[in-house]
Amino acid sequence: MASVRPLSRLDSKVKLPTQAHIKPATRDSAHETAALPVLQRGGLRILYLIGFGLNTATRSLPPVTRALARFRAPIWASKTTIARVLFLVAGLFTLLPIVSAGIALMMGMFFALTIGNPYLATTRSCAPILLQVSVIGLGAAMNLMTIAAVGMHGALYTAVGISMTLVLGLMLGRLTRTNYTTSLLLSVGTAICGGSAIAAVASTMRTKDHEVSLSLTIVFFLNALALFLFPWIGHRVGFDENQFGLWSALAIHDTSSVVGAASQYGARALEVATTVKLARALWIVPVVFVVSAFWMRKDGASAQTKVRRPWFILGFLLMAALVTWAPALIPAGHVVSDISQRTLVLTLFLIGSGLARSSLKSIRFRPFVHGLVLWIIVGSVSFFAISTGWLKQ
Repeated sequence: MASVRPLSRLDSKVKLPTQAHIKPATRDSAHETAALPVLQRGGLRILYLIGFGLNTATRSLPPVTRALARFRAPIWASKTTIARVLFLVAGLFTLLPIVSAGIALMMGMFFALTIGNPYLATTRSCAPILLQVSVIGLGAAMNLMTIAAVGMHGALYTAVGISMTLVLGLMLGRLTRTNYTTSLLLSVGTAICGGSAIAAVASTMRTKDHEVSLSLTIVFFLNALALFLFPWIGHRVGFDENQFGLWSALAIHDTSSVVGAASQYGARALEVATTVKLARALWIVPVVFVVSAFWMRKDGASAQTKVRRPWFILGFLLMAALVTWAPALIPAGHVVSDISQRTLVLTLFLIGSGLARSSLKSIRFRPFVHGLVLWIIVGSVSFFAISTGWLKQ
């Protein structure tokens, strides 16, 4: 019979793991362990016992068990990081020549409504700046004398068109029983240059946040529709580049969408559309002052009339003057213009990615009908006037 060896003094110092050595799990550690997958929890328990033995045998080692309990997934695997990488890749992709302005806008909208824009505040602040820089760059491929001729030729019907659109928009607002403030914002946006005009006029009125966001959202969707619809109609009816450039400048709201649609049609269409639209954008300043004076008289209160003057138009003219008076810079000007067209497509992607789900929920039937019908009337009248030769460049 085998004899049992008595415990030596060394053996007595070896402490086997008992229940007392194992600290009860706290709420945080239980939550952390439960968040791990089942297979990972099983492996963690095994590693816990191994770590316990290592800590018991050698007191100099760090607490392995605590490090294992705090195990986390790698940083690159987080949802936010993946969204940021995809957003940057999509933005760089829009700089390729194969991506049109309409596709870039739809990509931004799809990204915003599915994955979500991880740089929402940054893109909303950078998009207007990038748009202005792109418009200035477009002037590098244009002749200043041509711009002056186009601008002077269209000054009369620009003034008449803006006035008639404002009057028609307010009348249509009464017929559709749209809120007066929303009706005015939609009318100004349709008459001049979309979101920029809406923001400028809203700053001089006592508007509510939902009224401004509603008007901007309606104009946004009409711009997205125009990017695809206008070039298709122009090719079907046989508009030349002069006719299409003029039509897009008169009937599309935002400058970004006007330039985006015209760039798909041709270089001459882009030149005419940009010049006419920027000439209309200059009307923001007098229209804002008139609206502010009318609103002060109606409200009986003083309003702060802070108008953001479109200084980038001056930069556009200076760039065109530089290339016109220094013909040696014409090749470099075309390169700058090509780059600006791509950055404009990137701008449309950023604008689309700024769409929020809350904006979709804010859309109401009557204001949407008001904005849609007014846009159709303005587009149809200008289309008829251009196709019959009443308006020409």
